[in-house]
Amino acid sequence: MTESLSAPRPRKQTVAVSVGTVSVGGAAPIVVQSMTNTDTADIGATVEQVAALHRAGSELVRITVDRDESAAAVPHIRDRLAARGIDVPLIGDFHYIGHTLLADHPGCAEALAKYRINPGNVGFGDKKDRQFTQIVETAIRHDKPVRIGVNWGSLDQSLLTRLMDGNKRQGSPLSARQVMREAIIQSALLSAALAEEIGLARSKIILSAKVSQVQDLIAVYSGLAERSDHALHLGLTEAGMGSKGIVASSAAMGILLQQGIGDTIRVSLTPEPGGDRTREVQVAQELLQTMGFRTFVPVVAACPGCGRTTSTVFQELAQKIEADLRKNMPEWRSKYPGVESLNVAVMGCIVNGPGESKHADIGISLPGTGEQPSAPVFIDGRKAATLRGANIAADFEAMVRTYIENRFGAA
Repeated sequence: MTESLSAPRPRKQTVAVSVGTVSVGGAAPIVVQSMTNTDTADIGATVEQVAALHRAGSELVRITVDRDESAAAVPHIRDRLAARGIDVPLIGDFHYIGHTLLADHPGCAEALAKYRINPGNVGFGDKKDRQFTQIVETAIRHDKPVRIGVNWGSLDQSLLTRLMDGNKRQGSPLSARQVMREAIIQSALLSAALAEEIGLARSKIILSAKVSQVQDLIAVYSGLAERSDHALHLGLTEAGMGSKGIVASSAAMGILLQQGIGDTIRVSLTPEPGGDRTREVQVAQELLQTMGFRTFVPVVAACPGCGRTTSTVFQELAQKIEADLRKNMPEWRSKYPGVESLNVAVMGCIVNGPGESKHADIGISLPGTGEQPSAPVFIDGRKAATLRGANIAADFEAMVRTYIENRFGAA
């Protein structure tokens, strides 16, 4: 009974969508997505950031297409990436003038693997449906999927006003927040229905509904999943910086993923000034891996430390091994098939060190405060060596590499 309660629900069956070489929805694994923050018109900078995001593990990369210069740059970005052997699908993010940019730059329309439309700002008044139709018709001509991405920061105000007015007339009106959630859901569903009416196949549509509060995200996507079988892209927008953004995104998406909702995810972190954009990819991978949905990199188990571990040796060793494994994964995925399933333990004292190390594929139990200056190493549950001296860390790193070569190299 405990196992059934702790296991994730089966994924909600959604319509499969092909985005370039990547499958989203259906029976495909949950896909990790990211977005550049370079000026797309700066071809060199954008190519470098897309390459870095892809190397980190991003399977789809979204780029801003906001003006003629950025639209004209897209085919060159695609070609330069291809010349480097990088075939990551590029998604064009369009707002306000997407219909014009796609019409004026057919090379951009062809180079992109998917278009993202925000129904709240695709057009206003009597222009809205016309400009939405133009983008959808372009997608049909170029055989491209479309993400209809509602965002509560740019929600269709006419729809929201209509729902608010109708709510006031009810005997037991909903709260303003509940009406807003319903407006977000309806905006996505009505736009998807219009796209299908225009002629876009259901297998070419992905929906998203971005909000910045955890409970709102859970409520909105739960409603979408109940009322639609479209593939769903999850993401908490404006999640914030650092640990706040990580915790909020993980809490919201973790609950939805546990319920079987979500086909592709993005962790929208605000980077520190000069910070690494690939951090959002790493967090998304760690979320999926810790929940048991996918495996991306070897797991390094390390104790949190206490009064028994006044030395920082185990912390430094765990950090170095984790960084080394992640750095080498792009090469190791092909060189050592299956290496992403590796489990390494770096423990700091005798209390849990030997036991935890035995549970790992390879583990080390470093000496704690006042313990003998020796470190037993366990491989596949058995004690394989005892390391001593000033080179314990380097010796264990070498043993990890040897273990990887021996176990996964033959494959």
